[in-house]
Amino acid sequence: MKIAAGVEMLEITANIMGKQSIISPTLLWDNDTVILVDAGYPGQLQQFREAIEQVGLPFDKLTMIILTHHDIDHIGSLVSINQALPQGVRVLAHEEEKPYIQGEKCPVKLAQLGAKLDSLTPEMKVVYENLKAGFEKCKAPVDQTVTDGEVLPYCGGITVIDTPGHTPGHICLYLKESKVLLAGDALGVENGQLVASPKFINFDNALSIKSLAKLTHYDIETVICYHGGLYTDKVGQRIKELAKEPY
Repeated sequence: MKIAAGVEMLEITANIMGKQSIISPTLLWDNDTVILVDAGYPGQLQQFREAIEQVGLPFDKLTMIILTHHDIDHIGSLVSINQALPQGVRVLAHEEEKPYIQGEKCPVKLAQLGAKLDSLTPEMKVVYENLKAGFEKCKAPVDQTVTDGEVLPYCGGITVIDTPGHTPGHICLYLKESKVLLAGDALGVENGQLVASPKFINFDNALSIKSLAKLTHYDIETVICYHGGLYTDKVGQRIKELAKEPY
């Protein structure tokens, strides 16, 4: 779905534990650079290839992947996409996320499950083992780390906003020219309404709410949420409401 010039919200289907869902990575491009923001679940290379080509861009023109954080549904196809491109891609992420992506630290959600492994149901123990195996196959080097307030000189300027809480180094990206926020998992859309990331999947709920308060300083007209897709209804007002909610 075209959001603005050089901004396309992709819609990638996923079947997770028997449930069909859609994730919304974003494709950004200008005359020199094609950037994918987040890389889906494992096994979605072909879907990404088709989605990018449907936009009208050759898949092999992809030059960069920016990761909002290290969860498996955001880094899952990073390795396969990289391997499918003759020149590879440059991978960007926050410094706090780098060791998780590179496999030097145990991913947050995997560690949380592992800490209560003895009390997990048999079904959840299977989930844990599958998640562990998945992360092992997904680890990849990060070529460049980004910092809060940094403006990446691509596609009219991409502002990095540190929004920790969902994970230790989660980031959002702001496109000033089009007033679009790429929210990663800091926000979601449920039943047509913009919502904060669910507490039960956050690394630090209090920090997550503080991060939402940072977003109120930006002139945002459109939000692309990785889970839930597009939101355009009085965005600034809604984010202010969410930032005031008790955690």
